[in-house]
Amino acid sequence: MGRSRPFRWLTPAERSLWAAYPSGAWVDLREEGDDPAQGASWGRARTVRAEVIAALLLGLRDDEPGRVAGVRLAGARIVGDLNLSDATIEAKIHLLDCHLSGVVSLNDTRTRGVRLRGCDVLSFAARRATVDGLLDLDGSTIRSGLYLDNAHITGQFRLTHAQLNPTTSVPWRPGPDPHPAGDPAQPSSGPDAPDDWREPRSRGPVAMWAGGLTVDGGAFLRDLRATGCLRLVGARFNSGVHLQRAVIVSAGTHAVQADHMEATAAEFSDGFTAHGTVRLRGARISGVLSFDEAVLSAPDRALHLSHMRVEELILLWSSIEGEVNLGYSRIGVLFDRIGAYPGHVHLNGLTYASLRGPAPVAERLSWLRRDPDGYRPQPYEELAAYYRRIGHDAEGRRVLLAKQRARRRTLRLPGRLWGGLLDVLVGYGYRPWLAGVWVALLLAVGTSVFSHWRPHQIGLDESRHFDAFTYTLDLLVPVSVFEQRAAWEPVGWTQWLANGLIAAGWILATALIAAGTRVLRASGAQ
Repeated sequence: MGRSRPFRWLTPAERSLWAAYPSGAWVDLREEGDDPAQGASWGRARTVRAEVIAALLLGLRDDEPGRVAGVRLAGARIVGDLNLSDATIEAKIHLLDCHLSGVVSLNDTRTRGVRLRGCDVLSFAARRATVDGLLDLDGSTIRSGLYLDNAHITGQFRLTHAQLNPTTSVPWRPGPDPHPAGDPAQPSSGPDAPDDWREPRSRGPVAMWAGGLTVDGGAFLRDLRATGCLRLVGARFNSGVHLQRAVIVSAGTHAVQADHMEATAAEFSDGFTAHGTVRLRGARISGVLSFDEAVLSAPDRALHLSHMRVEELILLWSSIEGEVNLGYSRIGVLFDRIGAYPGHVHLNGLTYASLRGPAPVAERLSWLRRDPDGYRPQPYEELAAYYRRIGHDAEGRRVLLAKQRARRRTLRLPGRLWGGLLDVLVGYGYRPWLAGVWVALLLAVGTSVFSHWRPHQIGLDESRHFDAFTYTLDLLVPVSVFEQRAAWEPVGWTQWLANGLIAAGWILATALIAAGTRVLRASGAQ
């Protein structure tokens, strides 16, 4: 049974909606060639006051028995602010190709599905709201900010082909509307502005405020166009978030700010474009985080993915301008293309179980050298550990050798000189065969020289047979084994050669011991 109508008069469109509401029937006012962006020029026959819609949704009319009541309205010009804050709404809301000159406010509301498809809306706010079902804004244009802070959507959240613009004013005041129907509320600013609509601190304009948002169904933002930041700090997407082909252009620092976001999957792929930093610091992705064929650019840091936990990270962007930060993240599978990385990549603290997109070890080492913070031991140790896990011990040793060479550049002159000597003689212990090469070379030189310039025998009371090879070998061994040093005295300039061979033997032995100790210590620490 209907209740008395509190309005003295209704427009033709309002009368149709009033009659259709109890059964949830459609009221279609569309005309050929309609453009909701030009809806302010639609006449009185297509005008519906927001307060009429609010009165219906707040229970002014009862359901028709056997039917589900709801507002289903297409092609209407809706004037004034649609204030449904703090309400519990059982009826569904479905607006199609409508022009809404005021603010839609669902703050602290519990409602069933809400659909505004192809609409032109001044602003939409559903802070702390619970939507039991679908929140659908597909194809809509929101001119002054979308607010979903701490909202909970049990179904899907849809923003496909939508257009979002940042907040330029504070368009809503709670309480009675002080402005005539059809006249949007005037901006309110300063310390007296309501808390819900006071502009939060941000590094640039924000098109969507969704900190703490929870979406149980999928979040589909494909082909979205936004001229401000998408702020998703602490948001939870229990069935994934999909931004394929979305274009985010920010005049501030961030295009996407999603610190500590949680999702089963996140797709910034298939032509996703961001002008501004995409920041997911501390995010937790239990599935795939993909930047496949993305276009990323920012004046300083294009991609901030530090302190993350992600099962698989795909970094196969189409182009990128700006730094990449992967520091202190834990990644199951890292699928990347080394040649596509920008000049600077922060890698300190990054760990991964597997690397896809095979690259020669030389390219992986060039990847490590792109860290603008300079030498850090951890990235080298992590890459070496990965190679050892997959059975490529030679590549692992090559990485650890590169680590020592990089470390040497950070030392003072004495350390650099000693490190250079260790590198040349034994490759810091990772190329011990170099010691054999040096010994063979010195043996060849000594044998050749002493064969032509034989030393004099010391102590002529006994007859000795001179062997240049054995004599040279005895000089190279730190402790005389063959008792040749004391039996023969080099002559002329060969005395310098003999002394050099003795010194070289001590240096080689010391280098082998020092390098071997370093290698064993590193292996034990791992």
